[in-house]
Parts: sequence; C-alpha cells; structure tokens
Amino acid sequence: MLDFTIDVETCIGCGQCASDCPAMIINMESNLPLIPEDVEQFCIGCMHCVAVCSEGSVSILGYGPDAGVPLKDAPLPAPEQLELLIKGRRSVRNYQDKNVDGELINKLIEVASHAPSGHNDRELLYTVVDDKGIVYDLRDEALNGLEKLIESEQLPEGFEMFADILDAWKASGKDILFRGAPHLLIVSASQESAAPLHDCVIALSTFEMYAQSHGVGTIWNGFATLTISELVPSLKTRLGIPDDHQLGYVMGFGLPALSYKRTIERSAPRVNRVK
Repeated sequence: MLDFTIDVETCIGCGQCASDCPAMIINMESNLPLIPEDVEQFCIGCMHCVAVCSEGSVSILGYGPDAGVPLKDAPLPAPEQLELLIKGRRSVRNYQDKNVDGELINKLIEVASHAPSGHNDRELLYTVVDDKGIVYDLRDEALNGLEKLIESEQLPEGFEMFADILDAWKASGKDILFRGAPHLLIVSASQESAAPLHDCVIALSTFEMYAQSHGVGTIWNGFATLTISELVPSLKTRLGIPDDHQLGYVMGFGLPALSYKRTIERSAPRVNRVK
C-alpha cells in the first residue's frame, strides 16, 4: 500500500511530481496527481514526488514534506569546500587506539544509507564493528585462519602476499591485514539485488566522504575483503553476514593518529572525449 495522498488545499496541479516520476505511474488526468491501484506495484519508493513538490502537497509511504529538510536557503557547502574535501582525502593507516563515539558512527551510517542504489533497492546490510576490542579479536581469528592455510599449503595461487602479512605480524606486530583500524564497516547486499557490488561501493564512498567531514579517517581494505570473502569464510559467519550476500568491500575507520597538512597534485586525468 503506497498511501499516496495529496493535500488538495495546497496542490497547484503543476504536474512536476508526474513528470519526475521514474516509474511514470503518476497521472494528472483529474488535474491532481493520482497513482492508479493497478500500477502501484511499479513504484520504486524513490519519493521524488515528495522531494520535488514546491508546495509540500505530496505524501507517500508514510512520509510527507515535514519529514524532510527544506533545501531552499539551506547552507550547502560551496564547490570550493567540496573540492578541498575530495582532494584532501587520504587513506589512513595510522589510528588512535580508541573507539569513535557510538552516536557519531550511527550518524555516519544513517547518512551513507541515503546513497543511490540500483532500482532504488536499498537492501544493503551495514555490518559494523564499533568496538576496537572486537576488531582485534577478529584480527586474531583471521591471522589464525591464514596460518592454517599456509601451514597446510592450501593458500590459493595468487595470494602469496598473505604469507608476508602473517610474517610481518609475527615478527614485529605490524598489522597489515586490518591496518590497525579500531573499527570496520562491511557493506553487503543480496545477490538478487539489481546491482549488489556497485550499491555497496557507492554507499561506502558516501560513508567515507561524510566521515572525513567529521574528522574520521578511513581505509579501503582489500586484504580484509579477500580474507573474509575468499580465505577465511568462517569470519563471514562470525560477522553475521548472510550466506546469500555478496560482500561489497571492507572499510576500516577510526580517529587518525596524524593529520595531513595539504592536498597534493596528481597527473592530468585520462579523458576520452567523444565527438
């Protein structure tokens, strides 16, 4: 049940909600927006109709204009500020040995959940490890699992670098696997989703940039991703990730132990301009 309702006292019949509906199911035959019952199942729940209405007349799925924040005159960041945020982002490999505030972690994930997704599926699972002690326990489990693979000569071809990762930990306690991050965020999606891998990566990218605005550092951790998804699958069960979920990526995060002082220059991007 969509519960698509119109405030007839304020609706001006402009038709913007109908013209912007991705599913093209809103009609204006009566000069007021209407979604016929026989096409309700095609709604993808994007709520463009609520967002685009200039008069705040549209409600759907139990949400109306009062549930959102008006964008007119909102203090949006200037392009120069966004440019600095993007160019100043660095992969953090040195973290303070303490937890990030739990309320802030919840806020980071809530904002990241607004990232776009294929067909507006929004079925991502955000698996978060918000206590550094649990992360360190998981690291021990991962390294023990890797050691068993190496000792039994079952480490797959192409994964030889994991023997070096284990050696570095044993020799000096250097954590290459989880990069010393006190927290982990693993985003996964059902393999039946429209775009499971892409949705996960887009959500993590959104999380990363918003985290940086709060002074929280992140690391895209390919080693941890491969360990959980390919080498020590028992970790996936330990983390509570469903069997039918595709692991998007693992992101380590926490409060940085150092700060970067400037942006850096990169070579010009390769651009294939079609004429």
